[in-house]
Amino acid sequence: MAKNTKQEPKRLSSALRNFFGVGDAGFVLMSNIETFYFMDFLTGLGGFTPVIAGLINSVFSTVDACLSWIYGGILNGTKAKKWGRYRSWLILTPWIVPFLFAFQFIRISENEMLSAVIIIAAAIISHVVWNIGYVANATLVSVVGKTPEDKATLSSSRATWNNIGGLLFSYMGLPLANLLAGIIGEQNKFAAAAFCLGILMALGYFAHFKMTDGYEEIEDASHAKAAQTNKTSIPEMFRSLFQNPQLLILMIADLAKWCVKFVTAASAAYYFRDAMGNIGYMTAYTLSIAIGAIIGAYVVRFLVQKFDARTITIGAYIGMTVFLFLIYIFYSNAYAVIALMTIAQFFYGMAFASSPALYADTVVYATWKTGKNAAGWIMGLQNLPLKVGVFLRGVIVAACLSAVGWQSGAVLEGAARQGMTVAFALVPAIFCAAGALLLIFGYRLTKERVAQYQSEIDARA
Repeated sequence: MAKNTKQEPKRLSSALRNFFGVGDAGFVLMSNIETFYFMDFLTGLGGFTPVIAGLINSVFSTVDACLSWIYGGILNGTKAKKWGRYRSWLILTPWIVPFLFAFQFIRISENEMLSAVIIIAAAIISHVVWNIGYVANATLVSVVGKTPEDKATLSSSRATWNNIGGLLFSYMGLPLANLLAGIIGEQNKFAAAAFCLGILMALGYFAHFKMTDGYEEIEDASHAKAAQTNKTSIPEMFRSLFQNPQLLILMIADLAKWCVKFVTAASAAYYFRDAMGNIGYMTAYTLSIAIGAIIGAYVVRFLVQKFDARTITIGAYIGMTVFLFLIYIFYSNAYAVIALMTIAQFFYGMAFASSPALYADTVVYATWKTGKNAAGWIMGLQNLPLKVGVFLRGVIVAACLSAVGWQSGAVLEGAARQGMTVAFALVPAIFCAAGALLLIFGYRLTKERVAQYQSEIDARA
């Protein structure tokens, strides 16, 4: 009788359970320089006219969105590198990013159009390079986590550190840039900050590289079967999407999470300044919701001991729906709104932590159905609802401002005050309710089904 040499799945180390995500904290610190200060640089220190600044931002963000689906394809469609198909990218590309990203904040010519072209090129190239590492890092959730519980734990740790990065940026982003201005000059302060925070991101991804050592199968000559399974052609990638209804439903439902993140963030200042008449509330608001999201992300690691990722995500969506709708009802009390949004962000943190585990489950389903492991491609598709969420942010906020008759410098009165919470709370609540229904009735990958599919995949090896 043949001897069974199948080994038990390698369980997560203490470092992975607690520190997988430090690279994501670095990524958030770095990318937030762009999120908060890119347009400010263009129209201020960069000296571009508002029209050219808007053109720069529109061109590069459009190209970035159009390219968002290709990165997972690169990971799965190319030959695996020395340290693994996904893990290798954590050290191959991140160290290049600080140098490219810094040029996004430097005007090197008096010629406005030439400078605009250089900045657009730097923005596009830096994003292409960092997105490859970002998607490889996200894919490791499904590669390193061998059980649904381990995948959820990694997702929770990653989401916790992601939110910690956002909280840290609120205290060190602009202060760091101003400190560097005293060393290299005001004109280049954002470029210097982008470079320094890019270095932190690269170091964080290197930490991920080290702590995941031994968790990814190396596709060398002795593992020809793994190489055949993991390397996928373009038609095979699209089959893993369009023959995977669970993934399609998840991507649509995932829009709700990003709507909460981007739309509430973009409309908060309008609510506090123009509906409440006091922008000073923003300080307490931003700190409170950041803490709420961190706690929400962290508790998922304990919830997975009793519930699967699907149940946790559905519960989080329902929680966001309820508390966002309550904001629409109690819009006239700023303190109540801050408290309610903090609870809503607690549930957002839960959804942010658990949803990658759902994508990882669709990887198992696609592998079971097609015989091809397109983990990089599928995990990279998380970028698509994110980019759509960024687009919806502008549409929803602009529509709300127009509907309430918003004017710069004017404090809203009467029904218009509640109208301002349509974008801030009501529309995100509707998205969350729709997302919860999609997951309840459309997403059918339970813990038991995933375990069954995985056991059948293992039996084929």
